[in-house]
Amino acid sequence: MSEQDKDVEWLKANVSCAVLLERLPPVWRLDRWESSRASLKYRRGKGEIIIVNHDGRGWWDPLSEAKGDIFTLVQNLEPGLTFPEARRMLRAFAGIEPTFPELLRERRPPSAVAVPERWEQRLLLTRGSPTWFYLTAQRRLPESILLAARAVDVVREGPHGSAWFAHRNAAGYLTGIEMRGPDYHNFSAGGGKTLFRLPGDTGPLSRVAVCEGAIDALSLAAIERCRADTLYAATSGGMGPETLIALQQLLRVFVDDPAGLLIAATDADIAGRRHAVRLETLAAEAGVRFEMILPPDGLNDWNDVLREMAPAL
Repeated sequence: MSEQDKDVEWLKANVSCAVLLERLPPVWRLDRWESSRASLKYRRGKGEIIIVNHDGRGWWDPLSEAKGDIFTLVQNLEPGLTFPEARRMLRAFAGIEPTFPELLRERRPPSAVAVPERWEQRLLLTRGSPTWFYLTAQRRLPESILLAARAVDVVREGPHGSAWFAHRNAAGYLTGIEMRGPDYHNFSAGGGKTLFRLPGDTGPLSRVAVCEGAIDALSLAAIERCRADTLYAATSGGMGPETLIALQQLLRVFVDDPAGLLIAATDADIAGRRHAVRLETLAAEAGVRFEMILPPDGLNDWNDVLREMAPAL
């Protein structure tokens, strides 16, 4: 092994990807609520996420195909660096411990109540409630869509007028809850993201429209008048391993269906386009037709579109 190869291996073993994210400006911040020691989620700007794994020696971007070791990370963060420049930069970070162990110790303990139990403790969506007012008056979701969502138990009333949206796996087991209110957006502690699902009908489905948030999925369903052949789904942001599995399971059903179609109905921003690229890759891997639709007229998301259209619906 050459001296250069030895140096490269030493840097891979002694520089943590977490340290690079925490210290290389502009710095990334650990999302304590969605991180564990085995999978650290770092955020920077809107839609920018990097997951650090393998005890700090590996990383991947859930919104793209990017992944690798400390060298691919530094070149991803600083594309103009040559390989010798990257080696020199990384030496300054060798042996430094990341801050995440302390931050994770400070993290609030997960709720003692399991996610399915927490869901069952919340009320069904009711006309005239604060949650109903938020979804109809502020988000302009029509009553027919809310009643359809209530019928399949994918929405319940959260505290302080917020709405709770169910994420379920292929077996129908509730894995997590997207929580959304007028000034609040979070995902249930101790829960896992799979997919929010609103079927247009109880019959065969040949079309899956994937949005980023549950309210966007409900908005698209309202705009399309809840097509009977469509499953309106949402990932609640970035796509982790369980979400990818859920999507792959859905697409397997369409393999022998010439009408099968995966639609990326994402936001009209950089994060949305990255989301769409990931979905296109999944469709290509499954041999399923793909289509991307974006909010028109400079609008950012599908709820914006619905609110513009609401008087005509």
